[in-house]
Amino acid sequence: MFGTASHFPVGSAETARDFQERVASFARVVFVISGVMFGMSLLLEATTSHHRSFESNFTEPSRLVHIGAMALAFATWRVGRLSTAALPTLEALDAATTIVLCLCWAMLGVTLPRTEAVEFSMILATTYTVVARSVVVPSTFRRTLWISGAAVTPTAIVMGARGMGFAPTASERQVRTFMLFAVLWCGVAVITAALNSRQIYGLRAKISEIGKLGQYTLEQKLGEGGMGVVFRATHAMLRRPAAIKLLPPDRAGEHDLARFEREVQLTSRLAHPNTVSIFDFGRAADGTFYYVMEYLDGVDLERLVEVDGPLDGPRAIHILMQAAGALAEAHALGLVHRDIKPANIMLTTRADEPDVVKVVDFGLAKTVVREGDVGLSKENTITGTPTYLSPEAITTPDGVDAQSDLYALGAVAYFLLTGKVVFEGRTVIEVCTKHLVETPTSLSERAGKPIAADLEQLVLSCLAKPRDARPASAVALKEALAACSDRARYDVDAAKEWWRVHGATLQDRARAQDRRPSAIATMAIDLRGREGELA
Repeated sequence: MFGTASHFPVGSAETARDFQERVASFARVVFVISGVMFGMSLLLEATTSHHRSFESNFTEPSRLVHIGAMALAFATWRVGRLSTAALPTLEALDAATTIVLCLCWAMLGVTLPRTEAVEFSMILATTYTVVARSVVVPSTFRRTLWISGAAVTPTAIVMGARGMGFAPTASERQVRTFMLFAVLWCGVAVITAALNSRQIYGLRAKISEIGKLGQYTLEQKLGEGGMGVVFRATHAMLRRPAAIKLLPPDRAGEHDLARFEREVQLTSRLAHPNTVSIFDFGRAADGTFYYVMEYLDGVDLERLVEVDGPLDGPRAIHILMQAAGALAEAHALGLVHRDIKPANIMLTTRADEPDVVKVVDFGLAKTVVREGDVGLSKENTITGTPTYLSPEAITTPDGVDAQSDLYALGAVAYFLLTGKVVFEGRTVIEVCTKHLVETPTSLSERAGKPIAADLEQLVLSCLAKPRDARPASAVALKEALAACSDRARYDVDAAKEWWRVHGATLQDRARAQDRRPSAIATMAIDLRGREGELA
């Protein structure tokens, strides 16, 4: 009826969290200001009244009221650290905190004798409370109007009563003037707060409108890379979450547009259940190019290992088989991913099926069989992530093929099983050199525990320097994984239990913050004129 915070135009979960944090910020402002004023009053009392004991400053009714207001503000401030409450509960907390705080300021006029000039302090405290709320807490004009009106009413009443108490020593005109002053000041505070809310709320609404892309509303930034920015979004009619990748106009050069359009075309051709699906693509009114893909409410393998540690053999095999299946489809269509790494492999769950893999980010994908695509990537340029680069991707980057993806997937397998990358180094050149000349340490040795011999041998074969020493194809790799002795030990029920215990925590962490880049980000190094550095 009065307009609520839920009218703020973003997703409901984000709205509640944002509102809770802003109510806590408002309480923090009040706590700090009232604390400073309390300290100043104590200092003033100590310098002007030498006959009073220090303890009496904290036992007088007016001091207790002030301390009670500070305690309420502090308690509300700490609410921001708790888990997100329901929006109606937060709205009630917002209104109650504001009204009770102002009631405390009004009580100062009740607890102090009329001989003390407390009226200015009452009206000042009430004003900064309602105005601070209007600036910090998102609220409509009508909601702020009624909350502020209810909040200042006790102060106006107490000031009126104190004005009437002056009648024996003041003229009737002076009393009327004082009471008019009280009403006008309270009215100005209410109107100012309401106008603040209307202005700020309107600006936030406009910003939200800017955050709409066709039928989709952008809600949360998930990550950013060389080929654009990814946001979580919701379809206006279907209420279905999605992920939208944007190429802003300032990045939309002819070369970038060609790559972005090509990424959409390539990814939309892939229909494997373990490849992220593309729903839509287009161009916004401001020139922003975008495409819409399925939203994956899960965790990437890099974060999974960082948080939960290395995987056991059966679970790693189950994950790697799905990733190999996605690559098999891409390779059959003549596509090479070129940036297979743990951060580009998502793990999620679906209905009663745990550990569902989705391979994402085909932004660096290369068409092997088509000619004329060379112009879309610079010649003699390494593209990928150093810790997962195949030797040929370093020496002949324009000649990479499906075998490079298999090498990278072998490096991912190494990371999943040991918790460590295949080769470590202080510089990119050092890491790349090790990929060219160094033999990987056995998985069992790096993991500090035994790993099934057939699985270890298969992973190391993927990491072989010569291409022909690796599995012949992604299909062959998937079949070899299926033949490993640990495959039969994968426990679906155990995986479901893992998601029940740990999944929500990992997903909450992923939703609560922007997606971090990989530990060593995707790179593009121009090698022209640098042949001697890799020799």
